[in-house]
Amino acid sequence: MTITLKVDVHHLGRVEGHGNIKVRVVDGELTEARWDIVETPRFFEVMLKGKHYTTAGILTARICGICSIGHCLASVRATEFAFGVEIPEAAAKLRLLAKHGETLQSHVLHLFFLAAPDFLGLHSAIPLKDIKPEVFALAARLKKLANDMCDVVAGRTTHPVSIQVGGMARMPDKHTLLDLKSRLERAVEDLRVAVELFRTFEIPEFERETEFVSLKGERGYPFIGGRIFSSDGVEHAEAEYLAMTNEYVTENNTSKWCKLSRESFAVGALARVNNNYHRLHPKARAVAVLFDLAPVCYNPFMNNIAQLVECVHVVHESIRLIEELVENPNAETMVPVKPRAGRGVAAVEVPRGILYHDYEYDENGRIVKANCIIPTTQNNANIHYDLNALVKQMAGNSGMTDERMELLCSMLVRSYDPCISCSVH
Repeated sequence: MTITLKVDVHHLGRVEGHGNIKVRVVDGELTEARWDIVETPRFFEVMLKGKHYTTAGILTARICGICSIGHCLASVRATEFAFGVEIPEAAAKLRLLAKHGETLQSHVLHLFFLAAPDFLGLHSAIPLKDIKPEVFALAARLKKLANDMCDVVAGRTTHPVSIQVGGMARMPDKHTLLDLKSRLERAVEDLRVAVELFRTFEIPEFERETEFVSLKGERGYPFIGGRIFSSDGVEHAEAEYLAMTNEYVTENNTSKWCKLSRESFAVGALARVNNNYHRLHPKARAVAVLFDLAPVCYNPFMNNIAQLVECVHVVHESIRLIEELVENPNAETMVPVKPRAGRGVAAVEVPRGILYHDYEYDENGRIVKANCIIPTTQNNANIHYDLNALVKQMAGNSGMTDERMELLCSMLVRSYDPCISCSVH
């Protein structure tokens, strides 16, 4: 029996922004399988031209309501590189703690509210409140904890105000940090329950060999700065990011695509775990073992599991950071800043992969030129080619229907947790 399939998703739900899936299989032959970005371009680099360095981080944090801390960190670090500023050690620890809050915040949102409904046979997370109230409550607790981490350290849940050029505006109160530490310790049990829940989910069996790009962990699992490298062995300094991204324009997409050694590459949680597995906290590595997640994993659906592994990692690492910070509550967190003409590039691992900010400044500390490359920009080509391979593999399955194919394709795209609106720079 020959199979004919037709899938038209316009626009995909439970992702940020507007993207379409189009699949055609005629008499068992694949004729079309596309992932198209149709979001209106935002051109947010242009808004930075002429802006003073003190406003760049505040403005770019508004690019994304999910990765606002990551955007702010990339922005201020690019400025600090341009001006030759070195921040105090306590400020670096506070920035990493804020980054961990954002990672936990974003991963919990995606895992429980965007991805889990597919595995539970639900169209959204709303019925979860009645069907599995204990799971809904667990997710809400973890999300609230992550939000509060960002509030305490960065000054706001989104759009941070404490992350500034030169360091951090303030050191949080010692008792507030210790209370946060207690809640993080209690969250370990919530994450254990989450792991058991996700072990009941049936992860689709699919692989397509690809290249994974991430920051390279030198002394720990990488989130803020460092060298960039790929699973195919390509490696560059942070400032040489353009040699890794290689953006180009395609006919059906308002987002650019990227490639490196192959036709596409992937960034994000799975890329970080594949490239820095040995740098994970031992408790996080133990969770990876439970799911048979080990380098190099080529199943994009396992990005969900990599996100769960990272949740465990950032909770344990946050506890450690707080213990170190409260030992010296009066530590310096800011240094003076003197603007100068120059260029600075910064890379930050936001939840969906590497984010790059690149600024050129004049002698008055105003931006002459800016470039920002978003993780989903880097992932879009890989999503497209994964989709093509998935349809080829699954189309021959007996009993495959339009509805089943649509679900598998939608789950594939959602596994990347795309932030489409940010990708159309």
